[in-house]
Amino acid sequence: MLGRLLRQYLRPYKSALFRPNLNADIIDKGVTSGDTTYILERGGVMLLISALQFGCTIAAVYMGAKAAMSYGRDLRAAIFHRVGQFSAREVGKFGAPSLITRTTNDVQQVQMLVLMGATMLVTAPIMCLGGIAMALREDLALSRLLLVAVPVLAGAVGLVISRMVPQFRAMQPRIDTVNRVLREQINGMRVVRAFVREPVEAARFDAANADLTATALRVGRLQALMFPTVMLVFNASSVCVLWFGSHRVGDGSLQVGALIAFLSYLMQILVAVMIATFMSVMIPRAAVCADRIVEVLDTESSVVPPAEPIEPTGMRGALELHGVEYSYPGAELPVLSGISFSAKPGQITAIIGSTGAGKTTLLQLIARLIDPTAGDVAIEGTDIRRIDMDKLWARLGMVPQRPYLFSGTIATNLRYGNPDASDAELWEALATAQATDFVEAKPEKLDTPIAQGGTNVSGGQRQRLSIARALLRKPSIYLFDDSFSALDLATEARLRAALKPLTRNATVILVAQRIASILDADQIIVLDAGAIVGRGSHSELLASCPTYVEIVKSQLEAAA
Repeated sequence: MLGRLLRQYLRPYKSALFRPNLNADIIDKGVTSGDTTYILERGGVMLLISALQFGCTIAAVYMGAKAAMSYGRDLRAAIFHRVGQFSAREVGKFGAPSLITRTTNDVQQVQMLVLMGATMLVTAPIMCLGGIAMALREDLALSRLLLVAVPVLAGAVGLVISRMVPQFRAMQPRIDTVNRVLREQINGMRVVRAFVREPVEAARFDAANADLTATALRVGRLQALMFPTVMLVFNASSVCVLWFGSHRVGDGSLQVGALIAFLSYLMQILVAVMIATFMSVMIPRAAVCADRIVEVLDTESSVVPPAEPIEPTGMRGALELHGVEYSYPGAELPVLSGISFSAKPGQITAIIGSTGAGKTTLLQLIARLIDPTAGDVAIEGTDIRRIDMDKLWARLGMVPQRPYLFSGTIATNLRYGNPDASDAELWEALATAQATDFVEAKPEKLDTPIAQGGTNVSGGQRQRLSIARALLRKPSIYLFDDSFSALDLATEARLRAALKPLTRNATVILVAQRIASILDADQIIVLDAGAIVGRGSHSELLASCPTYVEIVKSQLEAAA
């Protein structure tokens, strides 16, 4: 039935559609049942191949996406762990905004390249090589057009991409700048409003944003050239194939079907080149991002864990510094030099000095957040560089100069000091830190939410919560870095009195600015320009240290 219908339909158009010398015998005889079987068989095979291709495409996209997402996850984790090993020196070298950008935006750019490469870039060479092979099979002479079309397309695109690379290299640092300015403005919002600097900060952000926008626009203009260039080569190649091919069809050396097939193969080749071209647009930026990521991963921390750690066997909590010196990278003079003193359990060692004298740096050396450039710091008779870092930090309870609270609750922040602490222990630490009153005043008590950085509590409350967190650790050495500065004198006095029983068997290093905070210290170390200029009790220093006397007089005059 199908054969008869086809024969009846095609018979009037036989002379117009087919040349006399092409399958004339078949047309004269009509479409037989064997022809129908052949068509159905070939059509079925084509449908089967199409279905197989569809399934393979789905599987390829799924596996490519899974591989790319897993790669991005592992890369972010690697950067996070590497940054977690950095000392203060490396963090200062890169800067927090740049590290955030490298962990997020840079990884995302590389991840997208992996995704597109796994799903598209792999198929492009296969399509291109297959198309070239089939084009050569159809007509060798006409295939010489490929020697012109493909290099022209690749060269034009390569020229555009070569001009993109410098712009991509400039774009990532500008993203760092926008992140840095935005981070500063969010963290310093109260200061900005207090000094009515909103217009100035808005202009500062606009300048950074405009700089990034200008760079992105330059990249966008170059990207806008890509599609017209590709289409120009596409259309010019098609015209050339039809021009030269029509002459060959006219002289009988090429069949019309072969010309159409060759044109299809040419389009397949150029589409493959186009895919590779559009993919190559992503490569320069991803390469710049990859270089920035590798820079972080290849940076070794200046604080290196010991290869063969030693367990300290000396007096618990004993601390000694011998000729300690520290210089920041690129600095002409050391910030600390010739620092030598010892601190014993049951004693309070206070450190005082003018701004920039090196007090905070000294505490960072004791905690091994940075390593000295000369000399050594010993805890319990062992150089801290030979102690396992986890065991070293387990001996320390540090309250930094700028107390930081994490997003969560009061309880979760306190348990940073001791994850296994009970609620009763939390309340005990809060009582010692003189923080019970404001915590009990909260409706949710220990479950009161804390914003990132502790911005929803006052400075004094942050300090007291940080002190309570350190107390829960029950360390052998307490490091207080100007931790009482936000407290009034009465609260500070109660806090210091409550600390004495808990620190009776521990070493206490107390950095302070107020003389009232260190009057009862067993020894007071006076720093000036990174060197020790006085050591002794309050009364001894009044008689022997002019720098200390000057500090005392300045505070008495300010109080008067």
